Amino acid sequence: MSDDPVDRLRESREVEFEEFERQVREEGEFVADHIERGTFDNPQSTIGLEYEFYAVDEDSGNIRRIHRSLLEFNGFEKELGLHNAEVTTAVHACNDAGFTAAASELAATLSATEGWAAENGVRLVSDGMWTIGPGDHSTRTYLLEATHEEGLTLAINVSNAVRYHGFASSERPIGARIDLPGVTLDADNPGPVSLTTSIQPHFQLERAGELPLYFRYALRVAAPLLALGVNSPLFPPALYDDPDRETVLEDGWAENRIPVYEQMMNPPDEPSKVRFPADIDSATEAVERIVEDRVLVPALIGAGERFDDSFVHLRHKHGSFWRWVRPVFDGASRSAANARIEFRPLPGQPTLRDTTAFLAAFAGAMSGFPSSGHPVAELSWEGARENFYAAARDGLAADLTWITADGEATDDTARCIEDTLDTAVEGLQAQGLTEARAVEWVEPLYDRLRRGRTPASWKRSGVAARLDDGASIADAIHDTQREYIARQRETMFDGCFSDWPDPEGSR
Repeated sequence: MSDDPVDRLRESREVEFEEFERQVREEGEFVADHIERGTFDNPQSTIGLEYEFYAVDEDSGNIRRIHRSLLEFNGFEKELGLHNAEVTTAVHACNDAGFTAAASELAATLSATEGWAAENGVRLVSDGMWTIGPGDHSTRTYLLEATHEEGLTLAINVSNAVRYHGFASSERPIGARIDLPGVTLDADNPGPVSLTTSIQPHFQLERAGELPLYFRYALRVAAPLLALGVNSPLFPPALYDDPDRETVLEDGWAENRIPVYEQMMNPPDEPSKVRFPADIDSATEAVERIVEDRVLVPALIGAGERFDDSFVHLRHKHGSFWRWVRPVFDGASRSAANARIEFRPLPGQPTLRDTTAFLAAFAGAMSGFPSSGHPVAELSWEGARENFYAAARDGLAADLTWITADGEATDDTARCIEDTLDTAVEGLQAQGLTEARAVEWVEPLYDRLRRGRTPASWKRSGVAARLDDGASIADAIHDTQREYIARQRETMFDGCFSDWPDPEGSR
């Protein structure tokens, strides 16, 4: 295949959708057959994490492109935007040593770049959405800039990969629009998605056939965990149409990342690809959903010698199967074949300690809820979905419905979240952690609940205080973001969001 992006896009567009789908159907049958055989079963549960960052200028906080030399560091991969990078941990056992290893691995990977960052005047930021645009472009230009050649669209500030550029050039278009309180943006490429960054915990099941039960619980805990994690309440000021205090601080979502991704990537007038998924009745149904999902960018890929090369087209299609909670089937060898749940609602967090708290909480929930037969499994799917979008809109102020461990229905949001964390702690204990150690891993999230403070509410408080002091909306957002970056610089490796004082100007 040619290295020229236009040539590669042209080659991609020549792939017949029907032939690609035929390959996917055959490979789906292969995976379903091996699920029934037990190939995807494993003797233990494991954990992993995908962790996205964006780069800013060390002095000004402006978003900036990452020099590709960063990708030469062990563990780093490119992401959608040229200012983005992703770190993926190894697979670790779901126990105390495994969580410790994941935390140490993240710290080692990130600290290894400190010298490089200092030389390049760059800081990698863990966050939900950047709000200070580039120093050499307007924010809108940076997000929307593209070239058009031979009917193909190539976004200028999107990484050079067919799977990114193909979304803009496919005969099956994406929505490419943001329409949220105070913000409207029309695009012809996926560049605006690069506003957002996230963390994605993974939990591997022991028995693939039990996926429906675990998946059902993952959908129910999505809302309480997202309510604790919201971290993208603000847009870059230049994207607001005519901002006022109420629009910026009250009308917007606590986690704007959720609607931005849905509106940008869901095809118009077609079934949504980014959505809160329905429950499943069997593991093979999960495979069928991937097979039946509407493909945007087909590809015909030569199979290699690995086990998962036997379903390489299914894996390609899974790359745009953008459910907020989704099943994953892969494995380089038959013995490594696995079924796991990828949890996608969470934005990047202020510190590594906060990030590993969510990893532990999700893994603990995936152990504790199924093993205890927690009655929230009886919460309707419609109720779980309403909870999810309420949490994205309002964070800890959301109105959530729940069924507690003792079987009592409640609409007390704090009780819902506390019950979730308590069950996660019990799940961690079931994985061999002491009670004290299990609580220690999850404590940063208990602290958020007790104080009623999330990264999103911290940012809103900072903007409000600065507006009270007479700042413009643009300056209030930018200065709050610079304080966020400065606090993160001080606490990323050795601190926690719990340690952060109230934003400057709000004391």
